[in-house]
Amino acid sequence: MSTPPPQPPRPAGPGHSWPPPSPQPGWGPPPGPAGAPALNGFALASLLVGLLCFPPLGVVFGLVALVQIGRRQERGRALAVVGLVVSLVTTAVMLYGLVSWTRPFLERLGSRPVPERVEGQLTDMGRLRTGDCFNVPGGDLLDETPFTYRTDCAQVHDAEVTAATVLGPGPFPGASKLKDSATDACWKAQDAYAMDTWALPDYVEMYYFAPTREAWRAGDRRLICVIGTSGHDHRGSLRKDAGMLTPEQVSLLTALNAADGALGRAPERELDEALPEYRSWAREVDGALGAEERMLRDAAAAHPEAGARLKELAAARTQWQRAAGAVRPSDFRQAWDAAEGALTTGTEQALRGAYGLSTRVPEWIEENQGGSGRGPSSDSA
Repeated sequence: MSTPPPQPPRPAGPGHSWPPPSPQPGWGPPPGPAGAPALNGFALASLLVGLLCFPPLGVVFGLVALVQIGRRQERGRALAVVGLVVSLVTTAVMLYGLVSWTRPFLERLGSRPVPERVEGQLTDMGRLRTGDCFNVPGGDLLDETPFTYRTDCAQVHDAEVTAATVLGPGPFPGASKLKDSATDACWKAQDAYAMDTWALPDYVEMYYFAPTREAWRAGDRRLICVIGTSGHDHRGSLRKDAGMLTPEQVSLLTALNAADGALGRAPERELDEALPEYRSWAREVDGALGAEERMLRDAAAAHPEAGARLKELAAARTQWQRAAGAVRPSDFRQAWDAAEGALTTGTEQALRGAYGLSTRVPEWIEENQGGSGRGPSSDSA
């Protein structure tokens, strides 16, 4: 029996169709957890950048992550939200710290218009050094944050720097304590800078510029001590320190200025309320006058004028010692008056002349005859 040969396929006619092709194998996601949506990279980057690097960039990454996750159906929405929140909080903290740190400088530069033209070169006060002369707008040395214009001391100027120092670390000491310490430090600086105090013009005043509480918190510890000459067409430096004087002159002026400094530190409270403070002050004055007495005793042979001063010093010290032991305010007052009357201007004038120093009696001594202490002073803190 023969087998018929295979018949060729017939074309599809009406009512007929080709069978659908069998499914072809292809590459696809493997079954199981490995086929879960991918983690969005910006979500993780937002958290890391917000914590460790640059928070504002973390905010951008968080927003980009949320947009991409919604569009791509990726994982990491919670991570992106956390990264965005962390970045926002860290950015806010960073901005608050930056504003707090820069506020004193912004207030100084932006709270008022730039002043009119002033002679000299505009210089930050922190760059002023001992011996520099400068001007301020309107000659207002009481301005807390003046614009300073450094100029040649040979030109007319408002002030001259006697010391530019940095105060110690630690918390802000308080306005009153800072004022007391700055005043004392700047008087000493002026005495060292212009040792022959009688040679200073009567119109000079001591000023200082110290940091405010806000500036202190921002790290500013600068103390600038100056001799003010504003209001007068003053030219020339007032500097006459130890390097410009003879050793003998330095020894005498050191003793005289120390005595003046001690006399000028009388307690501020009333004698009836603070007798122990006054007794302590009397001991300080006696010690300063004793140092002057010892210095002059060694120089008496070379300068006969020292003899008269030595007699007055001995009498004054006796009264200051009485005051130091006074048990009643009235006893202290009596000894104090006698001590002031024991020292005369004439003997000091003759002594200064013998040493080649100024013999012009300053106004602040003439106004307080019989006493000593400091001339007028001003400050800016």
